[in-house]
Amino acid sequence: MPGWRAAASAAFGGITLLAACQQSSVPPKLTLRTAQFGDLTGWTDDNVAAAIPAFVKSCQVFLARGDDAPLDPQAKSGDFGTVGEWRGLCAAAARLPGTDAAAREYFAANFVPVLAANRDDPAGLFTGYFEITLNGSRRREGPFRTPIYRPPPDPVAYSRAEIEDGALTGKGLELVWVDDPIGAFFLQVQGSGVVRLQDGSVMRLGYAGANGRPYVAIGKVLVQRGDMQLSQVTMDSLRAWIASHGDAGAALMRENPSYVFFKDMGGDGPVGSEDVVLTAQRSLAVDRAFIPLGVPIWLDAKERFIAGETRRLVVAQDTGGAIKGPVRGDLFWGGDDAAAGAAGAMNAMGRYYLLLPRAVAPRAVAASGVD
Repeated sequence: MPGWRAAASAAFGGITLLAACQQSSVPPKLTLRTAQFGDLTGWTDDNVAAAIPAFVKSCQVFLARGDDAPLDPQAKSGDFGTVGEWRGLCAAAARLPGTDAAAREYFAANFVPVLAANRDDPAGLFTGYFEITLNGSRRREGPFRTPIYRPPPDPVAYSRAEIEDGALTGKGLELVWVDDPIGAFFLQVQGSGVVRLQDGSVMRLGYAGANGRPYVAIGKVLVQRGDMQLSQVTMDSLRAWIASHGDAGAALMRENPSYVFFKDMGGDGPVGSEDVVLTAQRSLAVDRAFIPLGVPIWLDAKERFIAGETRRLVVAQDTGGAIKGPVRGDLFWGGDDAAAGAAGAMNAMGRYYLLLPRAVAPRAVAASGVD
């Protein structure tokens, strides 16, 4: 599904770190500086080969266009080369034997790392997201009382509160019923998920539209009220706060008027904005206005509130409503409990390097000069 989270939010980047972001009157601008692979901290330690299958998936998307087409027509911030300039590199990647040594040799021979920055400031925010799993039924019965809706004929007609108060009841738009209203809220935050049905089958839900209301990060609301410290805001802490505060918890969810509608995707997933199945710990959501989908990226980020670093090769394959700016990323962690924990806790500052073909990198750097 193109843009499984495109209008939903940016997972917990939207919940946590946006609370700390400062607004600037200076418009963002991507600037690039040439680097060396020796500048990439952790490059020799990463399982680089694990990112090659994700990159090959992206190749299959952009190679379907003509050789003269840009790598990503929606990335207007610079020159990232034409499909023709990437075609041979994609073919070579598909032939790699699957070892880290071979993958590193491939990138060293064919690519140049370029440090991405916002007007020469390379520092950026990196958060995580995952594919949430809920229990559900195709009928409203027993504990399954919370509907997940298909898009109505006029998706922008109602706010979250109006929908939850029954504005869509009886219109035949219920896709599935789940037993966890808090989980249903976070399904909308993530923009995609899996529902395990009573008969043992699985329904994979994908983003199908939204009501057009602005996304409000409820973690930010709690921080502004003084009910929680920014460093305490994770998915688990937010769920716990909502569950333990009764009507106030329900009211907190309504502070976010944005409401997301879904469709039954079937097949494998989740599928990102590039229309490829995402790869756990190797797919990154970016701001497509600045960063082209399909480009390999070296991510180097250090957690702000817990110990740990994330240094790995990823591929830009998704977008998110709260993923804004030249240096901003949301890492897809997967769909199991470990992924949920990692995604909910990730709140890191760092930088990333785009890996561009040798023939393309000098043009991209030259075209990105600060005004």
